[in-house]
Amino acid sequence: MRPCTSSRYSVSGGQRLLACQSPGWSLAVALACALATFCCSSSALGASDAAAKLAEAERAIAQGRSEPAVRLLTEALAADPKLADAWYLRGRENFRLGRGEQSVADFDRYIQLRPELASRQWERGISCYYAGKFAEGAKQFELYQTYHDNDVENSVWRYVCMARLDGPDKARRAMLPIANDTRVPMMEVYRMFRGELTPDQVLAAVDRDQPADDVRAGRLFYARLYLGLYYEAQGQPELARKYILLAADEHRETRRVNRYMWDVARIHAQRYRQPGADQDPNR
Repeated sequence: MRPCTSSRYSVSGGQRLLACQSPGWSLAVALACALATFCCSSSALGASDAAAKLAEAERAIAQGRSEPAVRLLTEALAADPKLADAWYLRGRENFRLGRGEQSVADFDRYIQLRPELASRQWERGISCYYAGKFAEGAKQFELYQTYHDNDVENSVWRYVCMARLDGPDKARRAMLPIANDTRVPMMEVYRMFRGELTPDQVLAAVDRDQPADDVRAGRLFYARLYLGLYYEAQGQPELARKYILLAADEHRETRRVNRYMWDVARIHAQRYRQPGADQDPNR
C-alpha cells in the first residue's frame, strides 16, 4: 500500500470527514481517521458543556441554591469527569445539604485530581467529622497545619475528632500548637479547649475593646459555635445544644461570619433537632 499523496477535509452533517484522492487509500485507515476526528470533536464538546454547567452551578451557589447546584455539577462531571473544581464545589454543596459521606467522596476525588492541594482541604476535615470518619478528619486537620499553622479552628476541629476516638483528655494533650490567631476570641477558645480558661472567659472576650455591633455579632457566633463543640466533647449535651442552636438561629444574617461556617452550625443544629438526638446527635 502506498501512502496517500493528497487529501482534503470536507464537513458534512456537522462531522469532519477525511477524503483522500489517492486510489490506494485504505478504507480502514480512512475510518480510523474519521473516528479520531469525531472523538476529538466530542471531547471538545463535552468540555465546553461541562464548563457551561459549572458556570451555571456557580450562579446557583451564589444564590444559596444547593440542590440545583449539585444537579448541575453532577451534569458537568458526566461531561468531564476530570473537572476538578466541580468535584470540590459539589463536596461543599453536598455538605450544605447534610450529605456528609457524599461530601467526603467528592473531596477525595478532587484531591486525586489535585494532590498538590490536599493540605488545604479543611472542608473535607469537617465533612469527615459529620460523616463519622473521625480518624480521617483528625489526619486532614493535622495535614492542614502544614499549610496554615496559626488557625485555632483547625486545632479545635482536630481535637473534637480525636475526642471522639480517644476521649477529651488525650485529645487535649495532643492539641496542635497555635501561637497567635489574631481573631477575637479565638485564642481564648484555644485556651478553653486546653483547659486553661472557662467558657465564661471566652464569652467575656467577645466584648473586648468595646467592638462595633457587627464586629461583636461575628465574635459571638464563633464563641457560641465552639462552646457548643466544647460542651459536646465534654459530654454535656444540654449545654452543647444550647450554644449550637444559638450559633445557628441568631446568626443567619450576621455579616462577619464565614457563610460556610454558619452552615456548619446549621447542620449541627439540625442534628440536635432530630428526635432522640439530645444525648449525642453525631452518633
